[in-house]
Amino acid sequence: MEVELRHLRAFVAVATQRSFTAASRELLITQPALTRTIQQLETTVRARLLERTSRSVELTDTGAELLERLRVVLHDLDAALIAAGGRAGLRLGFQWALPDPWISELLSAFETATGASVTLLRRDDIVTALHSGDVDAALVRAPVHASGITQTVLFEEDRVAAVSAGSPLAARTELDWSELAEHPLVVNTVSGATSVDLWPPEHRPTQVIECGSYDEWLTIIAAGRGVGSTTTSAAEAHLHARVTHLPLDGAPPVALRLLWPTRRKNDTLLRRFSEFASSVR
Repeated sequence: MEVELRHLRAFVAVATQRSFTAASRELLITQPALTRTIQQLETTVRARLLERTSRSVELTDTGAELLERLRVVLHDLDAALIAAGGRAGLRLGFQWALPDPWISELLSAFETATGASVTLLRRDDIVTALHSGDVDAALVRAPVHASGITQTVLFEEDRVAAVSAGSPLAARTELDWSELAEHPLVVNTVSGATSVDLWPPEHRPTQVIECGSYDEWLTIIAAGRGVGSTTTSAAEAHLHARVTHLPLDGAPPVALRLLWPTRRKNDTLLRRFSEFASSVR
């Protein structure tokens, strides 16, 4: 049999989600049908693409290479179909809570002015998502040092401290930035905007608890294992009954950055979005 578009989209969904269950929900098909589709693709290309166990799905080397190429191909195909239909769209990646109402006002102004639609997609690994074409642009708070990525700072946000509601610190009305270094510091190493390098060498935190997501970061602080810092907008968006947020005196601000692939520097829609993002505040 010949490879059809449905085979390719099914493979990308499973490979990205690392789960047949999640991919079947995304594609709106049953798991048995999805399994048959992947088996048909593997039979046609004569290669094992996925290694399945009862608990996980992993890519083979061949599958990983195919995924990287298909993401670019399918992105270009979708863009061509959108253009053929007289419509335009932009996929905007983000890692955790975006400032609101800023993001709502930005999307509304951009879509009204251009007629294009914006789809928000949460991705932990933003650089990979940009390089693969999974997203067209992204909003991040953590500094990004990667080749092939262009970025601009849109604005800066104030920080607040995050402490357990059961901690004596929760009774304070304000904390000093230097005080955080005296407690175990919880750091989101994947998408967070806080690192020990923000303190002077002689006063850096000596105890650091690393985690990989904002939800994990919040849970650790709620459990009283450490303290952390986040932006005011994120604190407002992610309330937790066991976490208290306090103003931070002397804290460095957090820059919100817009990123896009350098290879798409002449993309008209991306340029228009960058202009709107820089003007709405």
